[in-house]
Formats: sequence, structure tokens, C-alpha cells
Amino acid sequence: MKTIKDQCKKAYIASQTLTSINTETKNQTLLNMANAILKNSFKIIEENKKDLKAGKNNGFSIALLDRLKLNPARLKSIAESLITIANLNDPIGEVMSSWSQSNGLKISKVRVPMGVIGIIYEARPNVTADAIGLSLKAGSSVVLRGSSSAYNSNLAITSILQEATKKSGINPDSIQLLEDTSREGVQELIKLKQYLSIVIPRGGASLIQSVVQNATVPAIETGVGNCHVYVDSEANLNKAIDIIINAKVQRPSVCNACESVLVHEKIAQKLLPELIQKLQNLNVEIRGCKKTKLFGQNITNATEDDWKAEYLDLIIAVKVVSNLNDAIKHILIYGTFHSETIVSENHDNIEKFSREVDAAAILVNASARFVDGSEFGFGAEMGISTQKLHARGPMGLPELTTYKYIVKGNGTIRK
Repeated sequence: MKTIKDQCKKAYIASQTLTSINTETKNQTLLNMANAILKNSFKIIEENKKDLKAGKNNGFSIALLDRLKLNPARLKSIAESLITIANLNDPIGEVMSSWSQSNGLKISKVRVPMGVIGIIYEARPNVTADAIGLSLKAGSSVVLRGSSSAYNSNLAITSILQEATKKSGINPDSIQLLEDTSREGVQELIKLKQYLSIVIPRGGASLIQSVVQNATVPAIETGVGNCHVYVDSEANLNKAIDIIINAKVQRPSVCNACESVLVHEKIAQKLLPELIQKLQNLNVEIRGCKKTKLFGQNITNATEDDWKAEYLDLIIAVKVVSNLNDAIKHILIYGTFHSETIVSENHDNIEKFSREVDAAAILVNASARFVDGSEFGFGAEMGISTQKLHARGPMGLPELTTYKYIVKGNGTIRK
């Protein structure tokens, strides 16, 4: 087995050659990658079946198996993401700002690659291709530490995309899938500051907190999403029902799914009976406060843990609140700074919610399922940052770069 240190060192050495790769070469490589994914779909799906079989044998939940699964439609989506990344503007070399000083110095702030980007993720083989594509366009090497549960899928995708880079004359060592998938390996990886520029954990709360708290490599906190939908007293109820059902049911296993609903008491009687029935018809388990339980059957008492929960499953917590301020207070206590939604037709209430709720994304009369790199036009994302430095929200190409200052003089010296 290759050691983690050796793989990271290879990525670091390869990263030094990526700065000279021009935009045309990067874009053509990304298009070649997309074609390679489609051409080798059968091979990838066969390897994915091995992971799915092992997952079922290990008792994975339906939601986790869904995150793990690849099929022709999902592989087509992966290929389309790579094509979109190819069509985006290359951030490297962008002059972010420039100015002249009175002493004659000309100063420019220019985007440059990070160097080596490490990403740690769980049971999401589509992330493998997204991370490789984004890192290449951003001019950086990438070190991938996927979970053992998706190793066969990840290895198939990585091998295919490495071959595409090789054909373009790009060093395939710029893409490294760690062979060591142990927990101890993660702790080693996040301390290799001499090789990694940044590390991005993408997964459950325990993984993210472990990385953020123990890494010596700069880390970005991502993804845990206890996302709320607040239905205001002046909401369009049809919009509210559609938004909540979409945000909960369309794909419950992802971090931008709705986990909690807050309903203004003035419209609870009109909204909740229909909402509860429709959710239950879609096999959603409802955990509610005492007031919520008055409007439906088979509702479990919500506990303190339910208000905190990121279920990633067909479960939702529902609470009746007295007013907008109570809703905002609840989100400030239990929210995870990810994505929060208000359904309302009242401009002032929308503005207050948007201003006072602390989250990477605020949705107004729209499903939080749109908080996604591809839906934002980024092609893909490296994760959704829930912190405030250096990136926030879906992390696309600009968030995977840094910058340097270019200062030009003419024999200029400081007096």
C-alpha cells in the first residue's frame, strides 16, 4: 500500500507543474474527462455495484445507499458538470484589482492556484469527479480521501480521469486517491502541512468536527445542514407546501434538505392538516411540538435532540411559533449556518429574516435544494462552507484559489 505521505508528496510535486498549464489545455482535458466518464459508464457502475452490495451487507440505511449509488443518469450528470466547468472562465491569472501609487509603483492583486487541495468525504462517489474537475480548472493538485464504503467506485472514476489527464500531457500524479481509508489515516493527512495547502471535510458532523478541531492544515468547515423552512403568517400556503415537500422529499440524504419546519401560529390551522397529510403520504415521519400534534395523527413528540437533528432521512421536525422573532430565535439556537428559508409575501418580514438569520444562504420562497454548486452555475462544488473565512456557501472555482500581489517598479526604493 502506498503511504499517505508519499501520495501527498507526489501531488505536491505535480502541483508545481500545473501553474504552466494553459486554459485551452485544461478545458480540453475536462471535456476528455466527461467523454471518458460516459464511455466507461458500464465499468464504473459494475464497480459501484460492489460497493452497494457491501453496503447492504453492512446494514446501510436507504438514504446512505442512495448517496452511494451511481446509475446512467447520475454519471451523465457528472459528465455534464465536467463540461460546465470547462466552459467557465478560468480564474487563474485574473487581475482582481490593480492600482498605482504616487511613488510610481504599480500593484496588482492576481488569482493563483492553492497548490494541493485535500478533500475528505463519505460515500459520495460523484464528489470524486467534481473535486478532480474543479481542482484541475483551479490549477491545483487534489488528494482524495473517500470512505472505504465507496472505494471501488472512487478508484474506477479516479483511474479513468487520471488517464484523461495523462493523454493531455498533464501529470496524472496531480490526482491522488488515498489507498489508506482508515480513521488513523485521516489524522495523518490533516497534519501534512508541508504538502497540503487546504483540507475540506465533507460528510457527517463527527467527521467535520474531527478535522476542524485536529487539523494543522488550514481546514474549511462544511456541510452539516439542519435547514429550516419558516412559514410566515403572510405566506402563500400552496407555495409553502410545495417548497417544504420538495426540500424534504426530493433527496432527503443531502445536507441542503429541509430538516425542520417552523409555522406561524396564525396560519397553523390552515396549513398543517394538509401539509402533515401530504408528508405522511410520502412516508415522512413527523416529530412535532404539542401544538403541531393537534393538527394530525401519528406524530411523535419532538425532543430537544429533534430540534438539533440533521436527519438525512424521511423524518422532519415541526414547530408552531408565535411570530417571526420566535422563528429567528429558534434558528439562531439550532441552525447550523447552512441554508434557511422563509415563505412569505410580506416584504418587511422577508427583509428582517434575510438580515437577522445567520446562514450561508437565505432562500426566499424557494427550496433550499437549490443551494448547490451546479444550481448556482458553478458546474460543481467542493462542498458548502458553513464558516465565514475564507469561503462561504457553495465552493466553486474562485473559492479554490488564493491570490498574490504583483508589485512593479522602476528601480523604486523606499525612503
